Amino acid sequence: MSFILNTTTPSDEIVKAFKSANTSEISAYFDNMIDLALPGKDEIKNVSKNQAGVILKSFYNDNSINGLEVTSQREAASTMYIAGKITGKTRNFNITILLKNKEGKYVITSIRING
Repeated sequence: MSFILNTTTPSDEIVKAFKSANTSEISAYFDNMIDLALPGKDEIKNVSKNQAGVILKSFYNDNSINGLEVTSQREAASTMYIAGKITGKTRNFNITILLKNKEGKYVITSIRING
């Protein structure tokens, strides 16, 4: 007899999307409106899900982002924070992702990237 223990967390699929650097997959987890901060640019508050996806894809392409290394992850009430480093061809960036539990699933409400 064997048992399979499911030890996945609600953020595992989101982390997997960031690790694969698949911006289409990442943006599928965006809330309807998110806050987005990128290096050298003013923070954009309440940008639409579609527009944020386009902006993130452009940043990933411009910097040849190819993965994520999670350095910290914590959950408090209905909020989860994921911090880490995204790796690019010529430089790495720090990233903080804020997720909120909305209708039983986690959605991304804020992404902050600095380098």
